[in-house]
Order: sequence, then C-alpha cells, then structure tokens
Amino acid sequence: MDLQITGKVTQILEEQSGESKNGPWKKRDFILEIPGKYPRKVCITQWGDQIDQSNIQEGEQLTAHIDLQSREYNGRWYTDVKAWKIEKGSPAAGGGDPRELPPSLQSYDEDGENTFKIDDINDDLPF
Repeated sequence: MDLQITGKVTQILEEQSGESKNGPWKKRDFILEIPGKYPRKVCITQWGDQIDQSNIQEGEQLTAHIDLQSREYNGRWYTDVKAWKIEKGSPAAGGGDPRELPPSLQSYDEDGENTFKIDDINDDLPF
C-alpha cells in the first residue's frame, strides 16, 4: 500500500542522532500542512540518508510517500509517520491544486465551465 500525503512544509525540526547496537543513526522531523477547509498539520520523520537526499526547505510544496507504524510502551500507543520517498512540487502534473477533483470526476460544457456537482454522484448510488 502506497500512502501519500501532500502539503506545504511549515517547520523543520532539529536533526537528532545517536548510536545504537546497529551503529550510528540520524533522524529529522518536519511539519507538513495539508490544505483544505480545515488545514491539518502532520509531523513526518525522515531517517538516515533520506535527509540529505531530499534537502527539504520550509515553504516547499511536496508529496511524502509514508509508512505508518504504531508501537506500545507502558500501556500507551505511539504512532510514527515515516517518509520513505519525497517528491517536490505539486502532486498533479502542471502544478494543480491538491484539492482539485480528479479528471475522471470533471465534466465541462461547451463554454469550458465545470458542470460537475456532488449530487451527480449521489443520484447513482443504490441506497
């Protein structure tokens, strides 16, 4: 399963590093703001060489391919959002708005006006 999250980098947190039984490690978190009527912020973690390869900057639009992982510690659950691939720029070819309807849901009249209405979908539902 390929989970993707798209938004604008609003903050880059300080890099952390250490030594484990498997050798040295480093990680860096950044905050991605997802657009919408009620914008949300998500803290995403990058590990190792991925930090230098993507060279993320504040204010950049990007799409992060992520893995979600939860673990239990002392009866409480913690969830990590780990980026394994970063694509800079807007998600749609041509730099479109990530909230824009996919082409399969767009319909236009002769004047180029979008005629799609959400009720068009609801009319086709069997319930």
